[in-house]
Amino acid sequence: MDLIDILKAVKEGKMDLETAEKQAQGLGFVSYMDIAKLDSHRKSRTGVIEAILADCKDPDDVVEIARVMVLESKRALITRVLPGHLEALKQAFGQDKLEWNSRARTVVVHDGTPAPRTGGVVGFVSAGTADIPAAEEARVVASEMGCETVAVYDVGVAGIHRLIPALDKLKARMPGAIVVAAGREGTLPTVVSGLVDVPVIGLPVSTGYGAGGRGEAALLAMLQSCSTLAVVNIDAGFVAGAYAARIANMIAAAYTHGKEGETEQTRE
Repeated sequence: MDLIDILKAVKEGKMDLETAEKQAQGLGFVSYMDIAKLDSHRKSRTGVIEAILADCKDPDDVVEIARVMVLESKRALITRVLPGHLEALKQAFGQDKLEWNSRARTVVVHDGTPAPRTGGVVGFVSAGTADIPAAEEARVVASEMGCETVAVYDVGVAGIHRLIPALDKLKARMPGAIVVAAGREGTLPTVVSGLVDVPVIGLPVSTGYGAGGRGEAALLAMLQSCSTLAVVNIDAGFVAGAYAARIANMIAAAYTHGKEGETEQTRE
């Protein structure tokens, strides 16, 4: 139950003020034993969903935290999932309650409730096939935040002729933002940003080797871009997807509000 539900319950006489006060005081986070405090109101407060980072967590703890999150929010996004985490989640929830993305290494646990749809649209581009896992993590996050997603992969600058038809596909869907994942020299986000009229988020990927390897050259190249870019950390797919989704969702909300205003004017 969120704050709006509490206020509605009071207004409709279904809850007294004392109970409402206690309910409101409990908003914000849900504790699980002494190891986790789930930010159950992060989405309503910031527009970004709460997620569970599985990496470095015991599989049993991931399962129990996910159980609490599903109870609170109907769906739980888990990132950086390892085989041990996946097996524990399958045993705890059953295959039909899991959405597993092997490339992104993400799992969504749910109670049957589908992800919300906001009307936002986000595009995803990868320079190479090796950059797809980071792009897919970003795409899953944006989808869980309510966005329609469209992806075009393996269109890097080594074969730049592949990029133009891919961008035409993206532009046809009118995305509010585009995430571009690239490793090695990290050129592609700069090129894409110079060709589209929507915000581009550069996602440097830890592909590549030798001097500047592990995503370092890609990160620096994106930070030094002469095109206008927002840049996240190396392999930070969650951050890239969440940032792009926030932009797209704000655009969708503004469009919906504008259409509603036009309808009101027509009625007057």
